[in-house]
Amino acid sequence: MSVQNALDTKTKILSIIQRRGPSLPVHITKEIGLNMLFTSAFLSELASEKKIIISNMKVGNSPVYFIHRQEPMLERFAQYLNSKEKEAFFLLKEKKFLKDRIQDPAIRVALREIKDFAISFKKNEEIFWRFFTIPESEFEVKEPEKKIFPIPKQDNPEIKQETKELEIFDKPLKKIPPEIKSKSKKKEKSEFVINLLNFVKENNIELLEEIEFKKREFSGIAQINTSLGLTKILIIGKDKKKITENDLQIAIQKCHANKKIVLLLSSGELDKKAVKFLEEYKDILKFLKIK
Repeated sequence: MSVQNALDTKTKILSIIQRRGPSLPVHITKEIGLNMLFTSAFLSELASEKKIIISNMKVGNSPVYFIHRQEPMLERFAQYLNSKEKEAFFLLKEKKFLKDRIQDPAIRVALREIKDFAISFKKNEEIFWRFFTIPESEFEVKEPEKKIFPIPKQDNPEIKQETKELEIFDKPLKKIPPEIKSKSKKKEKSEFVINLLNFVKENNIELLEEIEFKKREFSGIAQINTSLGLTKILIIGKDKKKITENDLQIAIQKCHANKKIVLLLSSGELDKKAVKFLEEYKDILKFLKIK
């Protein structure tokens, strides 16, 4: 590749990120028409030239690439954090600021891992965390307000009634015996999910774990017998008339995150772009139509 072609490719990559926002290499690879190896090399060069920024988090095995001032858009990738990191993310987003010392140990560890979203700073020798879109200038150390209540005169009938009501609320709540607690209803499977499970069974695919299912979606871990022996795979089910390229891109991200080949099952058909995409990733992504 000539120097001019390399410069043109870099310019094109920057244009893609400016238009799309924070992006994964798989998205950029598709648009510039190069393989993943070349795309990663160009992204590394752009990062070393300080023209793009690399996220600390990873979606599967890939970081997210973005340019300055696109940081707030990283929030859409928070769904790919692990469970404890996601818990820390939403806690910090809700509270805006957290004192490090009073958090649970697991949350303290998670806050140190989500460097894209949690920014640490010190106040009065204490470590605090702020949500990445909240400026430190909004932070205030507030002392709890001490409420002073007047001593009521007991001969006032209205105050006597209020006092009685407060005493009722101060009493500890009685524990409800387990036998009269309402039992949560077991989630029923939709017709699509039932058909999917029957299809899996009929095709000698052993389902090991149901991760999640909704009316029109399913995910689980299964194993199949291959020439290399038993192999664990990730099953994703989608009840859609048309499976798009975006559906397959999401499946690829889950493939990287779970480090397993993905079998996508659907009642619908692949559209034209999805067919081309599937051909490119056929080694790690398989598609079967549920009949």
